[in-house]
Amino acid sequence: MPTTASISRGYTTQTGAERRARLRQSLRKGHLVVAAGVFEMISARIADTMGFEALYMTGYGTVASHLGLPDAGLASYTDMQDRVSQYARITSTPMICDGDTGYGGLLNVMHTVRGYEAAGACAIQLEDQEFPKKCGHVPGRRVVPAADMAAKIRVAVETRSDPNFLIIARTDARTTLGLDEALRRAELYAKAGADLLFIESPESVEEMQKIGSTFDLPLVANMVEGGRTPVLPADDLARLGYGLALFPATAFLGAAAAMESVYRTLRQQGSSANIRQPLYNFADFSKMMGFDWVHEFDRAHAQEGEQ
Repeated sequence: MPTTASISRGYTTQTGAERRARLRQSLRKGHLVVAAGVFEMISARIADTMGFEALYMTGYGTVASHLGLPDAGLASYTDMQDRVSQYARITSTPMICDGDTGYGGLLNVMHTVRGYEAAGACAIQLEDQEFPKKCGHVPGRRVVPAADMAAKIRVAVETRSDPNFLIIARTDARTTLGLDEALRRAELYAKAGADLLFIESPESVEEMQKIGSTFDLPLVANMVEGGRTPVLPADDLARLGYGLALFPATAFLGAAAAMESVYRTLRQQGSSANIRQPLYNFADFSKMMGFDWVHEFDRAHAQEGEQ
């Protein structure tokens, strides 16, 4: 959980190297790391206070909050690298970041890994979809040749300057090409040097069990409410062999439901007097956003302004 030593005047005082080392240590065998999805700055602030071992910069939610558009390859490297930097500046929890397809060919992958690492990411997720990519729980996804993706993973591994900057290799082959092809691809990506393997959207507990029994590397489970994969309890995921559980959509689905409820009441009643949706205490929210240190700053420099 963030402390006054790790968050100062709204910004983290911990280095990326410190957070990357913590994340690698957390991903020890037999231990499940639960990564809460964050999608804009308020969600990042709140999640950072909760004591998670990792946060996950969801591509779907970040594109939706930043551009108001679907996660369909419309956000650029610059858009996303800027979001990585903003999230990392205000949090002390290790951040796992969606890097889509690497935003192009091998040279682009090199540029992306350098940019994400410099921005403060602790891990980057790269996927084998064709460009433009799509959310991993929608139909119509197509994948590049496995050899092309393996080359991207090798470049990513060669490019990182910190060995604790983790490379997550994701394959989207399951939906269109079947589980066996997805397993074959994951094996190639492991040989290319990936630190974690992410087989997207298995469609049953049996498929998840087969994935878990196939690999020794830490495995990623993508828990999307309403998606193609069963959402399982943490103990079950650990038992199946998963080391990292991402919850990319939970927070923005909850936030959207709450906002819709609030707006509906305002529209119908013209007032917030009878809103039933629980609201965050305004004074506590202001403190979380940093107004306490703003007031301290103003008091400290009040005399200077009077001179």
